[in-house]
Amino acid sequence: MSRRSGQTGHIEKKGNAYHARFWLDVPGEAKRVNKSVRICPVNGPGSLNRFELKRRVKEIIAEFGANSTAVIKEAEAVNLGTTFKKRAEDWLDQARNRLRNPIKPRTADAWDGYLKYINAQLGEMPLCEVNNKSVKEFIVKMAAEQKNGKPRFAAKSINNYVQVVKMVVASAVNDDGEELYPVKWKNDFMDLPQVREQRTPCFSAAEVESIISNAGRYAMLYALLAGSGLRIEEALALQVEDVRDTVVRVRHSLWRGKLYSPKTEAGKREIDLHSSLAERLQEHLDKRKSGFVFQTSAGTPFGRSNVLRRSLHVILKGMGKPKCGFHAFRRYRITHLRKLRVPEDLIQFWVGHAPESVTDGYSRLKEDTEFRRFTAEQAGLGYKLPEFDVPFAPKNLCAEVALTA
Repeated sequence: MSRRSGQTGHIEKKGNAYHARFWLDVPGEAKRVNKSVRICPVNGPGSLNRFELKRRVKEIIAEFGANSTAVIKEAEAVNLGTTFKKRAEDWLDQARNRLRNPIKPRTADAWDGYLKYINAQLGEMPLCEVNNKSVKEFIVKMAAEQKNGKPRFAAKSINNYVQVVKMVVASAVNDDGEELYPVKWKNDFMDLPQVREQRTPCFSAAEVESIISNAGRYAMLYALLAGSGLRIEEALALQVEDVRDTVVRVRHSLWRGKLYSPKTEAGKREIDLHSSLAERLQEHLDKRKSGFVFQTSAGTPFGRSNVLRRSLHVILKGMGKPKCGFHAFRRYRITHLRKLRVPEDLIQFWVGHAPESVTDGYSRLKEDTEFRRFTAEQAGLGYKLPEFDVPFAPKNLCAEVALTA
């Protein structure tokens, strides 16, 4: 519905009385109705002169809120008649396909998973009724759910689900791009749990060495993760042509067997490796000129979940350590570089983080390849690179890590 200017209405004579005529938005009506309200008799007691009639018409229009933005938006919202589930489907589709900052496949998969649970609770509810009260009830239900005798949802998970609810509600806009359901969310009223002391595991140098030593065919992958700070999706997307001497070029991210652009624009970068790691990586490639750096004998890239379940988690269990993800390697690398006081903007460049300040934008360290190479060599790996002999792609394991769609 496009923006409308205010109306003054008009006066009409019906029988022996004057009436005010004006347009009014009514919930449940697709179009505005032409409202008629009696003002006064034409003659006799209670009649009004011309100026009083005009003033009274303005008062009647104000009483009915015919020019009120709130009344117009309320009618728009009710007339839209959209359920949360229908709006959520449209929102996710738009987020995937919009020209400005379309979401990455991994994010889309995560949101789709959230919505399956959310829609079971709120899906059939009219979107206009999804507010602080209804979301509070939703949070109470999430917080009460148990799995194996423990809370099913952590505080962080509940916050993530609620954030998706908020984004879906805010995505309903009129033709002017204004929200149809402008909810002022009250986290205290909803009793949204606070996220405290999230588990962010980080390997020590000794743990990195132990993991690599017991990794078999995945040793080179783990050595590179710990020595570069690569995200696992970036490492699995590396192709042979991305490796040049002591530099690894990040161009893609791998998700569900397909290549996509990295998580952010800052993710497109070059990472300088320590010479010992670069030399071992060249040995791993075994003079290959094409294909994925980490691939099966069938030429397909390693599967992220397969490597995690069948290798890393198994190794950690043998070490008596709790399960964790590949990000522990990334935290190790960033911690090591900071201990050595490597310039922060260079660390940001290597790990693919966007500049945090205006000053960072002025720095040109990332363009100084000689300084980058020197700094990477001086920083070292922080761990002792164990000796390992990794066959390129064992025939008897080629099916083990095939990606699933």
